[in-house]
Amino acid sequence: MALPGRTRRPASALAPTPYDAELRDAARRVSRRRFLSVTGAAAALAFSTGLPARGAFAASRLDAARITEDPFTLGVASGDPLPDAVLIWTRLAPAPFTPDGGLGQQQVEVAWEVALDESFAQVVRSGTALAHPEYAHSVRADVRGLDPATTYHYRFRTGAWISPTGRTRTAPAAGDDVTRLRLAAVACQAYHDGYYTVHRHLAREDVDVVFHLGDYLYEYAVNSVGGARNYTDRVLPSVFNRETMTLADYRMRYALYKSDPDLRAAHAAHPFVVTWDDHETENNYAAEHDENGSDPALFLARRAAAYRAYWENQPLRAGQLPDGPDARLYRRLHWGTLAQFDVLDTRQYRSDQAYDDVPHVPGPESDDPARTLTGDAQERWLLDGWASSDALWNVMPQQVCFSQRRLDLNAEAKLSMDAWDGYRAGRGRLVAGAKQAGVDNWLVLTGDVHVAYAFDIKDDFDDPASATIGTELTCTSVTSGRDGTQRPANWDTYMKANPHLRFYDGRRGCLRVELNRESARADFLTVPAVTTPGAAASTAASFVTEAGAPGLTPV
Repeated sequence: MALPGRTRRPASALAPTPYDAELRDAARRVSRRRFLSVTGAAAALAFSTGLPARGAFAASRLDAARITEDPFTLGVASGDPLPDAVLIWTRLAPAPFTPDGGLGQQQVEVAWEVALDESFAQVVRSGTALAHPEYAHSVRADVRGLDPATTYHYRFRTGAWISPTGRTRTAPAAGDDVTRLRLAAVACQAYHDGYYTVHRHLAREDVDVVFHLGDYLYEYAVNSVGGARNYTDRVLPSVFNRETMTLADYRMRYALYKSDPDLRAAHAAHPFVVTWDDHETENNYAAEHDENGSDPALFLARRAAAYRAYWENQPLRAGQLPDGPDARLYRRLHWGTLAQFDVLDTRQYRSDQAYDDVPHVPGPESDDPARTLTGDAQERWLLDGWASSDALWNVMPQQVCFSQRRLDLNAEAKLSMDAWDGYRAGRGRLVAGAKQAGVDNWLVLTGDVHVAYAFDIKDDFDDPASATIGTELTCTSVTSGRDGTQRPANWDTYMKANPHLRFYDGRRGCLRVELNRESARADFLTVPAVTTPGAAASTAASFVTEAGAPGLTPV
């Protein structure tokens, strides 16, 4: 989420950090857009672009029987369900708050099982995988040959240790006229801003899949008491009380986040489809530009570390493995003929924010037709996907506000330069593309802003009488922004300035959506507090949009 009024400092104004030497060393192997190839032992650890080293350079194998502490401290997860497959994940870390997770630089063999029942009496698939030190001992199995629309249970084993059991689900068969899908959307879970009470409730929800829309991790320092968590029963290591810069920093920060039992429970309960926003790397970055105006080669080295750690710690397939500072995260999933999901990446390819990334009235800089939030290739992929879609609902999970959001009541209002309002030509191309493709039931899922919004997407946002062509649902944050309030100070202004804004709530929570052949129903779930644990969840508002008749109706 953008910080109001924050501007980028020139690189000359930045004080050296203890990590500059490491980043500069990595930057020697990077061009402006990607790393050069490296070979042999140099392929190990921080900035490898390929598989772990083999042959004489391969890491030695650890006898798993020698692991004396639970290696499954970070839980299990599954993701990106297909009709015949699902990706299952874990990461071995008996000492999770150390750079190597407590396993040094040795490989570890891990067995996995997938069963129809929680007691694993009906195992349908099993196998082994190696946990490589080059990948922070993360383990993933792309389990194939499964039945469509089926619930499965999975677990991992190494040595004498068995992981927690996870539950997952495959997608319906292609062409299946599915009658219902229940999904949830979450975003923005700053550890230092509160407890993951929302995830505790999410773990108990009856949903088929969860979309995480970004800011899974925050790069900011976390002090010894966990910030707003204000721990009295533990002291966090000082390694977290600094901004993440290196691969080791990002890996340990994921370990901190995944040490939370409520986040682990949500992952174990449902398959996740994840995409990143900015804080998994650095606040409000744009392509190779960070917010401080650093040397792009230095920032790309940091981005490579952040992308690598993200892949290592998420249930993502091999196709999303970064190649240095580049990763193909945008992808498409289907739920029979009911829904097509076009998952976007609006950080890696975007033009730098206009007007120094501060709220600004639209002008020649922000409205330059060459500006893009997605990059040309991703934009074309999205438009082509709509043109060939046979789904009833075309769902676009992404990061930043798509609909126009006037920030004041002036005739020429300021807009956010970090959201689609700062890239209006690109948004116009998508609106035109959706209309040309005949996308009648367009649903945009958004995170980033730490509040819940419901928008009617208008053909012309400046004309309230123009046609409604879709729906945007913005989930609020899990914790970011701390407790929040039902009506923030700008509530009246935003509701008056944006007639297409149908709902606005500033509390923490998540979004639940049920799609069927007739309509989509959205429930905005909120909790009153996250700075103290255990708050109850309630439904703040519910809306329905009918298939073939875009527009939100409260229920």
